[in-house]
Amino acid sequence: MLDKSYRPDEVEGKLYSKWMEQGAFSCGRAKSDDTYTIVIPPPNVTGSLHMGHALNNTLQDVLVRFERMRGKDVLWQPGMDHAGIATQMVVERQLGEQGMTRHDLGREKFIDKVWEWKDQSGGQIFQQLQRLGATCDWDRERFTMDEGLSKAVRKVFVQLYKEGLIYRDKRLVNWDPKFHTAISDLEVEQKEVNGHMWHFRYPVEGEEGHFITVATTRPETMLGDTGIAVHPEDERYKDLVGKFAILPIVGRRIPIVADDYADPEQGSGAVKITPAHDFNDFEVGKRAGLEVINIMDENAHLNDAVPEAYRGVERFEARKKAVAEMENLGLLEKIDDHPHTVPYGDRSGVIIEPLLTDQWFADAATLAQPAIRAVESGKTKFVPEKWTNTYYDWMRNIQPWCISRQLWWGHRIPAWFGPDGMIFVEESEEAAFAAAEAHYGRKEEITRDTDVLDTWFSSALWPFSTLGWPDKTPELDRYYPTDVLVTGFDIIFFWVARMMMMGLHFMEEAPFHTVYIHALVRDEQGAKMSKSKGNVVDPLELMDKYGADALRFFLSTSAAQGRDVRLSEQRVEGYRNFATKLWNAARFCEMNECKVPDGFDPFAVKETINQWIVGETVKCEAAVRAALESYRFNDASNAIYAFTWNVFCDWYLEFAKLPFQGDDKAETQATAAWALDQILKILHPFMPFVTEELWGSVAATRETDLIIADWPAYPAEAANAAAAVEMDWVQELITGIRGVRSEMNVPAGAKIPLIFNDGSAEDKARLEKHWDIIARMARLESYETDAEVPKGALQFVHKGAIVLLPLAGAMDLDAEKARIQKEIGKLSGYMTGLNKKLGNEKFVANAPANVVEGEKAKLADAETQLAKLNDAAARLAEL
Repeated sequence: MLDKSYRPDEVEGKLYSKWMEQGAFSCGRAKSDDTYTIVIPPPNVTGSLHMGHALNNTLQDVLVRFERMRGKDVLWQPGMDHAGIATQMVVERQLGEQGMTRHDLGREKFIDKVWEWKDQSGGQIFQQLQRLGATCDWDRERFTMDEGLSKAVRKVFVQLYKEGLIYRDKRLVNWDPKFHTAISDLEVEQKEVNGHMWHFRYPVEGEEGHFITVATTRPETMLGDTGIAVHPEDERYKDLVGKFAILPIVGRRIPIVADDYADPEQGSGAVKITPAHDFNDFEVGKRAGLEVINIMDENAHLNDAVPEAYRGVERFEARKKAVAEMENLGLLEKIDDHPHTVPYGDRSGVIIEPLLTDQWFADAATLAQPAIRAVESGKTKFVPEKWTNTYYDWMRNIQPWCISRQLWWGHRIPAWFGPDGMIFVEESEEAAFAAAEAHYGRKEEITRDTDVLDTWFSSALWPFSTLGWPDKTPELDRYYPTDVLVTGFDIIFFWVARMMMMGLHFMEEAPFHTVYIHALVRDEQGAKMSKSKGNVVDPLELMDKYGADALRFFLSTSAAQGRDVRLSEQRVEGYRNFATKLWNAARFCEMNECKVPDGFDPFAVKETINQWIVGETVKCEAAVRAALESYRFNDASNAIYAFTWNVFCDWYLEFAKLPFQGDDKAETQATAAWALDQILKILHPFMPFVTEELWGSVAATRETDLIIADWPAYPAEAANAAAAVEMDWVQELITGIRGVRSEMNVPAGAKIPLIFNDGSAEDKARLEKHWDIIARMARLESYETDAEVPKGALQFVHKGAIVLLPLAGAMDLDAEKARIQKEIGKLSGYMTGLNKKLGNEKFVANAPANVVEGEKAKLADAETQLAKLNDAAARLAEL
């Protein structure tokens, strides 16, 4: 016998261990030729489960459980990313607590420390994903730094280099002065700050007393200026184009050039150009052929390219010094307050400096072309489709990809430098030495590049490197390309696009046919979650409180395409109640000895209520299946929710109570048990724990656990249309009667008569056939057809028939009229107060917007309630 209540904390761990022990998640278990593969977006080894992970992995798990039940050979490939800078930062922080730096250890010992930390502490997120119910094939776990993936990385780098698609160049990068490395745009956080705009006057060469004014938010960079740009159509400066200005403090002649980058509406319309320290200036400098002068070192201190008084000075101290000197020279025109965005390293927290350095780059523009065509041709599609344009916008304007990082933790670049700077790129040190010897005609010392690769480089190979590439493995042949990628919109550029490039270049096929982009999980007010706002909700806490199934179901029902998820603990609690409702329905069936006998055919049942529930089950499965196949997770979840709670529990089990008490109950017992089994199957991908627990408890024996049971398959045209029409008629009649009783406040225990007039012969037959059910569920004592209308009867129309409910004998009409008038008076007073508050301009102006909206919502609710009360009063007056 089932316990009175469902306790997730006692069930979830037990079931997950059981699934693991029997290898339920393993690929190759199903012998089908039809495979289904998803690669997990590899979480950082430093990571822990947050709501974004919970949403992403719930949706993936729904899909893989669904396809596993459909008999496909499913591989959900798990793994972790080594997370370059994030991981190095963690270990460096630990060393700092011991008063040490990585330089005290040296590179090799530091790397040993990182591996040691990874083995001890990394990967806790996998345990948390298992708590969520994720059914990855954990035996196939990969890590972007394991030997197999390292081999793939080396091969890709070497091949792309030899094809001319990887090269070394001196270009501007986002430089982190704290970590001493280039970082990607993804690792740059743009923050709005209240700064200043300094307006400097630069003397025009050979024109005494003539100046051109430029404005800057970064005065320290003026020491690296090599030009001034004005718009070619700016009449103020046409005579100056082609002339030179003298750079103050430095004394350098710098040309005045015409370029569309200069905005005549901004500041003076003239822009100082510092090609080595600003990305836009770098492009202007290239177009104008300006000199590129780097004035900073890796610490963002000024170097020897500036006047001696500034050498070695920290950049912000140099800013103060430059402003003071310009003021002393009489060349500071004015200083404006100026809010603007400043780039910060998302992990270091320091301001990022555009810096000209030697780096390795991939020719992303060439690699992008096949990836663009794959989406244009429909071989890979985005869901929702709107993200296709986001992908195109970036890919069609793609810049060279800086793939090198000045870190110690990561894939070390397989490049060696000869004594003359010659570069040898090979997959092994032995091959590099051999190449050097062949080049020089003798053995020479070569030195390996100290840089490592951008984390996204190894992640770009994820769909095929995890399957054993570059070796020709059976897994690679069977499971590549994968099916769908489930990920967030924020890494379309950084991960999705690069997987497309690498998959097409090395495998000649796109790595997936569909990219499903899920939205953000926000707080209940729609704000983005952040630690600084204090609105972060821990999914582990919600699972502890309500169970994993409740959180999963909330996330799947909220995953509407193109709409962010607003986290509501109340709704999570509501889905815990849904699990309880299902549990209680199963207990009710068990108490009524509902079992599916051998040989039972649900499509041969005779009773109308049973034909109806069988047909409704068929419709539910079709709706859920169609929604999942088109990635409409919310529609799929809502379909099984509505069927379980409303159709099966609230209607069918109520209909079944009378047959359960009769002598001829076997068919209804079998049908109820069958329908419950179908619910457990269809609901399993969304709520795996409660469904598996019930599956193993409500039947004496099962051939398999639910996780590997077959997805329901029904005969074509299995639904009984006539039964559906008949039972819909019954439901609507009961609902109509209940509505009148509720509106008129008829006591729950009072049984009232029914008069059914002007109905068709078919309607009268239905009323007679289902009278016992209707009478019990609508609390009726008798019925007449085509009878006189008594005084004190309320009526409504049902399918063309007139339904009359004589209420005079069932309630005290005068007392009810008095009650309603009293309620109207209270509600009117309440609304007067709300209107007065909302009419107060001071309150509306000063109160927070959500408070004002809340008051308006209260008023709208009160207006609706008042309309209902007035309607009830009018109807009572007629009696």
